[in-house]
Amino acid sequence: MELPAVHYLAVLVSGVVIFAMGALWYSPALFAKQWVALTAINAEEMKKGGTPVPYAMVFLCGLLVSYTMAVILNHFPNLTLIRAIEVAVLCWAGFAGATSFSTAIFSMKPKALWMIDSGFNLASFVVAAAILAGWR
Repeated sequence: MELPAVHYLAVLVSGVVIFAMGALWYSPALFAKQWVALTAINAEEMKKGGTPVPYAMVFLCGLLVSYTMAVILNHFPNLTLIRAIEVAVLCWAGFAGATSFSTAIFSMKPKALWMIDSGFNLASFVVAAAILAGWR
C-alpha cells in the first residue's frame, strides 16, 4: 500500500502545537483541578514531575495524530478548511470518541473525566486538520 505524500514540516508543527495545547489543556488555567479531582492521581505527585519519557511519548503520539490526519486529508484533492475540520470531527467521533467512550463505560470512568480527555482529543484532531489544510 502506497500512502500519499505528506508535508512533514506541517506534521511537525502540528505535533508541536498539539503538545503545547496539551500543556495548556491540563494546566491550572483550564482543566488541571477537575482532572486531578476525577483521577486517583495525587496533585503533589504531579508537581514533582518525573522523567521526560512520558512527555516524549506524548509528543510522539501528537506526531502520529498529525501524520495520520495528513494522510487522511490528502485523500481530499479540493480540501478546504471547513472540509478538513469536518473530516477531523468525523475521525474523532468514529475512532477516538467512540472507542474511548465505550472503554469509559465499562471501566466506570467518570463522564466528566472522559469529557476532559476526549475534548482534548477532539481539539487536537481539529487543530491538526486546520494546520495541515492551511499548509497545503
